[in-house]
Amino acid sequence: MAEETRSVMDVVRAFSEGGSPLDFMAIIDNFDRFLMGAWVTLELTFLALLLGGMLSIPLAIARAYRYPLLNGPIWCYTYFFRGTPLLVQTYLIYYGLAQFDFIRESALWKPILSQAWWCALIAFTLNTAAYTSEFLRGAIEATPHGEVEAAKASGMSYWTRMRRVILPNSFRRALPAYSNEVIFMLHGSVVASTITLQDILGVGRWLNGRYYLAYEGFVAAMILYMVLVFGISRVFKWWEHRWLAHLRPRVEAKGATAAAVQ
Repeated sequence: MAEETRSVMDVVRAFSEGGSPLDFMAIIDNFDRFLMGAWVTLELTFLALLLGGMLSIPLAIARAYRYPLLNGPIWCYTYFFRGTPLLVQTYLIYYGLAQFDFIRESALWKPILSQAWWCALIAFTLNTAAYTSEFLRGAIEATPHGEVEAAKASGMSYWTRMRRVILPNSFRRALPAYSNEVIFMLHGSVVASTITLQDILGVGRWLNGRYYLAYEGFVAAMILYMVLVFGISRVFKWWEHRWLAHLRPRVEAKGATAAAVQ
């Protein structure tokens, strides 16, 4: 088995060095770095989605019910983060905050605000919270009036209705849109490589610079992102099939359809 493994690697190496337009061996020899980069990407993405999702729930409720003191500031927040590129937002937090003396002298500077990882997480969290709160707001507003009236008739309080009827149904209806947000957030995480973090794209750029390659690192990064997106898509497909089954039209049996036609 060892001889077969060595022979296969020898063939791959010979093909990579001789007849291939890509240097496969450079990618294989540094694949552990790509795995570490994938971990950084997934860690940042899903922590941002978790924190942003928690932040978006009260923001969406305040926007959906037009609370006077909160609706305006929340609208400005969501408009800013949805109307400006994630790259600019990350630069403002990572480079911009350092321009203020009171921030550099604060207790948060050394452990958090001077660290690229934390700055990227803050930017990603605020960005995804703005997007999530808006389509969750739409899902709350689209809750059927009859369901709310039935909850009131059952004697549920406002927060009980919100916890047991409105929010669960809104989460289900927002699931297809949220799957796109997860994928967009994964793609947007490439911004982390511009502030010295070694995510998937950062490792690809390092590989190209280390071995003076043109696009091998980018091709490897592209394939890893495609694999991650495929996995995320399948998970959300399964969730939609399970939690949105009641929204799919029922398919009648052929016999019943034929009888109805007759």
